[in-house]
Amino acid sequence: MKTSFTLAAPVLFLACLSGGPLRGAAVIRSVGGDNTPASITAGRDLFRSDLGGGAVAGANGSFGGLRREINWDGVPAASAAPNNLSATFFNSNSPRGAVFSTPGTGFIVSSATTDAGAGQPAAADFGNINASYTSRFGAFSAQRLFTMLGSNVMDVSFFLAGTATPATVTGFGAVFSDVFVATGSSIQFFDATNAPLGTFLVPAGTTGSESLSFLGVSFNAGERIGRVRITSGTAALGAGVNDLANGGGPDLVVMDDFIYSEPTVVPEPGAAAVALLAFGSCLLRRKRG
Repeated sequence: MKTSFTLAAPVLFLACLSGGPLRGAAVIRSVGGDNTPASITAGRDLFRSDLGGGAVAGANGSFGGLRREINWDGVPAASAAPNNLSATFFNSNSPRGAVFSTPGTGFIVSSATTDAGAGQPAAADFGNINASYTSRFGAFSAQRLFTMLGSNVMDVSFFLAGTATPATVTGFGAVFSDVFVATGSSIQFFDATNAPLGTFLVPAGTTGSESLSFLGVSFNAGERIGRVRITSGTAALGAGVNDLANGGGPDLVVMDDFIYSEPTVVPEPGAAAVALLAFGSCLLRRKRG
């Protein structure tokens, strides 16, 4: 079913990497690595530090109430390949305040060797979609990876974890696997009013296959993120779609860990000013009384 849709050696950048307006100061952690997790870990850890919350996960991927993470490996077999993942899994089944949408046909998490349901374990790294993918993609936190079906574009919208209350975050980042084209993958940020905050490019990996890349962006306290749009490669995975490295096709890219600050509700500046004015008026009336 189609879901709804709202429309190098490690190098660390502190500037916008692509076009589009950048309304506030942002810290960008951008690393293109090889096929080992260690090649991007330093960049990932800097982004974790930017958001706060420590290194030990609590319930539902919560780190000190300051940061949430999704690494896909806790997804049960019933929601992994060849089965689809629900777009609301990480706000309902495992409440982390993230809801997905895509113009494609859904979402899928790759199979793990321990899966034992119907058709499982499926071939690793989306080999159930195309056998060549098992040698194209590599995991940062083994074993599972994540991708969209029927599209290479998705949105992540934020909510108070486990509720239908829209929320915002101060930063979002993700691990990507097998980025070849330096301009092919990106994360675009929007505030709670759907105004763009900036678009940032995912750096290419440094190896011919199974490379890992990380991009994380955090904004100052005055800029809040209500939604991010991820463009993962230049085409969607498919049975007859081979990767660029396998003979001149598109740049196929999948994802691993998502990292973002705790989704919270922060009053808009105008609303806060009105509330403060009303409070001041109340105090003045009481004083006069």
